[in-house]
Amino acid sequence: MWRSRNSLSRFTQLATSSSSKFNSHLNLQPNSLRLLQIPDVDHGYGLFSRSTSTAVGPSSGSGKLGIAGLDRVRPMGSTADIVDATTLGAREVVDMSRHYGRCYWELSKAKLSMLVVATSGAGYVLGSGSAVDLAGLCYTCAGTMMVAASANTLNQVFEVKNDALMNRTMRRPLPSGRITVPHAVTWATSVGLAGTALLASQANLLAAGLGASNLFLYAFVYTPLKQIHPVNTWVGAVVGAIPPLLGWAAASGEITLNGLILPAALYFWQIPHFMALAYLCRDDYKAGGFKMFSLADPSGKRTALVALRNCIYLIPLGYLAYDWGITSGWFCLESTLLALAISGTAVSFLLNRTKTSARRMFHASLLYLPVFMSGLMFHRIYDDHQPLTTEITKDKMVISHTEQEIRNPERVKQTRSRPPVAYASVAPFPFLPVPIYSS
Repeated sequence: MWRSRNSLSRFTQLATSSSSKFNSHLNLQPNSLRLLQIPDVDHGYGLFSRSTSTAVGPSSGSGKLGIAGLDRVRPMGSTADIVDATTLGAREVVDMSRHYGRCYWELSKAKLSMLVVATSGAGYVLGSGSAVDLAGLCYTCAGTMMVAASANTLNQVFEVKNDALMNRTMRRPLPSGRITVPHAVTWATSVGLAGTALLASQANLLAAGLGASNLFLYAFVYTPLKQIHPVNTWVGAVVGAIPPLLGWAAASGEITLNGLILPAALYFWQIPHFMALAYLCRDDYKAGGFKMFSLADPSGKRTALVALRNCIYLIPLGYLAYDWGITSGWFCLESTLLALAISGTAVSFLLNRTKTSARRMFHASLLYLPVFMSGLMFHRIYDDHQPLTTEITKDKMVISHTEQEIRNPERVKQTRSRPPVAYASVAPFPFLPVPIYSS
């Protein structure tokens, strides 16, 4: 027993000596060191270690007495605690940013908005002539993206109750409760105003007006019409045809006959595209309370006929682009083959009205648009001699002709006298009577 007490005395002296050295090394005051000591019911004081190993010393109670892991001991409020708190706060910020970023991405329907931006960019390139202003192209695409994101967000704000009833849309941010309606409205308003201001300042007022008009048409006309009448499909086609016209106006500052080729193609292309989609998802649309054309056509025959008719309207666009001097003859051939291919899928859907044939036509429409736009830009004819504007003065009118007009006046006269796709582009109902919805 005496030897045990003697060993305990020597161990206490050793621990006290070590703690004094540790105190002097860290420049701690004697009172500060007491924060590192805790009372033990059996043997007085011992050093507290954050190590989970067994204490070295006379006691191994709940206080974890000992000097093992002494280098990891620190008082509360030290630099390490502040670093841990900062790291935790940074993680929360990152998680919150990811959450809202994902919500904004889905509210904006980013993939659909990118398609809109692609058509706007193609219109800008076509309206630029031989020299494309890359900065102007970027500004136009950015402004179009913002306006499209705003329109898509407002669309979901107005349809939140309908989206909650559809399997295809119930997991969107608003129906699922991941973001509130006021937050979504704030986001839509902010990006819509920013996009319109960007188009007005970096492009021109005509492009900004087209962007703002398209936002209004999509969010406040097309969206409520989806619950009222099947004519919403044709209004939506007008909405989809405006972005390439916006791009053309941003590049050239005006709307001309040549700038209507791509908008006309988009208008006609959207009808078979949406007819196929509405046929495939008509159960969802019915559950959501939307009045789609396919719901008034149980057999699907009228839906297939409408799709086929618009596919046929795509056939002459390649010839018009060549005849108006926009592209070379190769594009006329390629465009005709593309239109015949998508028309073939529409015929297949007409003869065999199943989801398989509708899905085939839908996939053909997805392939048609990028190939058509790529061919239009690849085969376009660069016109370095842009026609000069007509200057009217008080004394006389000065009309300047380009070199092309002087060389071939008959062709220019014939081109100018031709009406702008008069037989097929009277918006918003160019070729069909207004469909009547029957319950």
